[in-house]
Amino acid sequence: MLRFANEEYLYLLLIIPMCVLWFLYCRYRRRRNLSRFGNLEMVNALMPSVSTGRPIFKFVVLALAYLCVIIAIARPQIGSKRETVTRKGIEVVVALDISNSMMAEDMRPNRLERAKQMISRMVDNLNNDKMSVVVFAGKSFVQVPMTSDYRSVKMFMSSVSPSLIPQQGTAIGGAIDMASRAFTKDEKTGKSIIVITDGENHEDDAVAAAKQAKENGIQVNVVGMGKPEGALIPTENAGEYKKDKSGTLVTSRLDEVVAQSVAEAGGGVYVRADNTNSAVKIISKELDKISTGDVDVELYSDYNEQFQMFLWIALVLLFLEICVLEKKNRLFTNIKLFE
Repeated sequence: MLRFANEEYLYLLLIIPMCVLWFLYCRYRRRRNLSRFGNLEMVNALMPSVSTGRPIFKFVVLALAYLCVIIAIARPQIGSKRETVTRKGIEVVVALDISNSMMAEDMRPNRLERAKQMISRMVDNLNNDKMSVVVFAGKSFVQVPMTSDYRSVKMFMSSVSPSLIPQQGTAIGGAIDMASRAFTKDEKTGKSIIVITDGENHEDDAVAAAKQAKENGIQVNVVGMGKPEGALIPTENAGEYKKDKSGTLVTSRLDEVVAQSVAEAGGGVYVRADNTNSAVKIISKELDKISTGDVDVELYSDYNEQFQMFLWIALVLLFLEICVLEKKNRLFTNIKLFE
C-alpha cells in the first residue's frame, strides 16, 4: 500500500508546467532576437561554441531533479505488513429488511434509503468494534461478513436494493438466526443484533428467534422504519403502485407491536426511526451498555520510508546538470550528443 505522509507538498508539482511554459517562451524570444541579425543558420554559424541542445537538456534534468525532490519531501511510504491488533470492542450485526415494502415513501426518500443513511451514521459511532450486515426479505444472507473495515461496510451498503433477494416477504426470525451465525465464537465479546425493518413479519416466529438469541448471550434491538398509518409501495414503473390480487392498492404500515415484541424478547430496545438522529443515539447508548471484549483488528502497522531513493536520484541529476555546460567544449566539438 503506497501513501504519502506529507501529501500536501505534492501541490508544488504544479510549478513544473509553469516553468516549462516560461522556458518555451524564453526560447521563442531568443530565436526572435537572433533573427533580427539575419538568417538564423548564418547567425548560428558565427557562434560555433553555442549549443542549442544543451540548454534544453539542462532544463529537463533540472525539472526531473525538482520532481524527485518534491516527491521526497512528500515522503512516499509503502506498507510493509498487516498486523493483527487486539483492542476492546463489541460485535454488531445489522439485519436490514430489503423487502419491497421498504420502498414505501412515508419516509423520504423511502424507508430503505433512510435505513441505509442511519446505518452509515451508526458506523461512524463505532470505535474498535466489528460489524457485519445481513440483508433479508423472504430469505436472508450475509451481505458483509464480520469486519472492522468500516469503509467496506459503507461501500457494500450503497448497492443494497430489494432486487438482491428474488424471494420477497419479511422473515424477521430467519434474519435473526442468520445474524446469530455471523458472529465469531468468542464468548467474551459482547454481541448485539440490530434489526431494521417495518415490522411486517409474515413468514416465521420472530419472537422465538429473538428469545433464542438472548439465551445465547446476544442482544436484539429493533429499529422501526415507516409510520403506523402507512404508505403505498411504488413499483418499478414510475407513478404506479403495488396492488393485491384483487387489484386493490397495497398499503404498507409499520407494525410496532411485532417490532416491540421482538425487541423485548431479545433483551434489547425498540425505537422508531424519524427524521432526526434520535434513533441512532438510543441504539448507540444501548450498545455502550454491552460488555466489551478483545476484538482482533487488522491494519497496516508499519510503513517503510522511500524518500531516500528520490533524494539520491535528485543529487545525481543535479551533479549531471552542473557537469554539462551550455557552451560546447572545444575538445568535444565533433561530438554531436546534444545536436
